[in-house]
Amino acid sequence: MLILDHLSKIYPNGTRALGDVSLDVGSGEIVALIGGSGCGKTTLLRLISGLELPSLGAVSVDGEKISAPHPAVGIVFQEPRLLPWLTVAQNIGFGLDHLPKAERDARVDEALLRVGLAGYGPRWPRELSGGQAQRVAIVRALVTRPKALLLDEPFSALDALTRASLQDHLLALWDSHRPTLVLVTHDVEEAVALADRAIVLQPKPGRIFADIAIELPRPRDRLSQDFAEAKRQVMSALDGSLTQPQPSTQNSKAQAAGWW
Repeated sequence: MLILDHLSKIYPNGTRALGDVSLDVGSGEIVALIGGSGCGKTTLLRLISGLELPSLGAVSVDGEKISAPHPAVGIVFQEPRLLPWLTVAQNIGFGLDHLPKAERDARVDEALLRVGLAGYGPRWPRELSGGQAQRVAIVRALVTRPKALLLDEPFSALDALTRASLQDHLLALWDSHRPTLVLVTHDVEEAVALADRAIVLQPKPGRIFADIAIELPRPRDRLSQDFAEAKRQVMSALDGSLTQPQPSTQNSKAQAAGWW
């Protein structure tokens, strides 16, 4: 569904942010990108979104090459970035102007209900807490029903309890239409709680170090031994990505087996 074909990114100042990244993400799959600072996580997300172009390689969604922002690909940033002059309902419905008003209003009301904000439509963004604003940002991205949704550390500024709650809200929203999700995170527990695969990136230049399958049933028990073991595997690979030379292959099982 989402194909990254030998992506490289070199900035005008000579910085090589990404080097030969290839990855296939299936329809409805949730993938977490995790790695140390400077490994190109956000650059990779910007290339997938069409906000930047690769120096080499290509990104495609359902066989269509992405060379600019595309309605099939939504994005949620670290900050909610709500438009302050629009109400909550107007922010959520911003990308739905092509729909009849009745359908647009129904989608907005359903979205608010699903994230526990029923009745918040007439409010202004300034009246929301940080967690509420980020819930609005997520449903704004999902209400258009994109084929792929990109999330750039959307919960990093929130406290632990709010973060865990929003992770659960995100999974509930995802379950409705099963878009492909690509999540950038620094949080190993978040990657294990949400993702089907954790892609560990190695820096200088950013490249894939390990592709780890997280085969835990949902909803996931964060206190279980299996969850702890999955966290240990991802953390071990993350440590290895910062201390070991780049493996000669990007084969996921070969990489994953080498570090625990």
